[in-house]
Amino acid sequence: MSLKSFQLNLVNLRPWLTLLAVTWLLASLGLGWLVNSLLIIVGLLLLAPVLAFFGFRWWLKRNLVADRCPVCRYEFTGLNNSQLQCPSCGEQVLVQSGHFRRFTPDGTIDVTAVEVPAQSLED
Repeated sequence: MSLKSFQLNLVNLRPWLTLLAVTWLLASLGLGWLVNSLLIIVGLLLLAPVLAFFGFRWWLKRNLVADRCPVCRYEFTGLNNSQLQCPSCGEQVLVQSGHFRRFTPDGTIDVTAVEVPAQSLED
């Protein structure tokens, strides 16, 4: 057996020797902490998506508002405390306290027109 073939065999064994050395080191320190850490990490990885799903549903239930547009009476949904545009008439709508209201810049007076029936002069 030549020195070159012995060196090639050691190169092939290097990953296995490294794994054996790390395992021996961990075994000498005690593996209890490693197993507990891995179990905690796996538990958190399994529990986090479930908690995120139910947390998102709770948040959505509190913040999703279904109401009618104050201009065209088209019913749609929006997030509370946000500004959006009515998909039917294009009016800017502000969602506050669970209801839609027209978005008006400061200084704008919003009025509601009332139809007055016309009377003839002959009456």
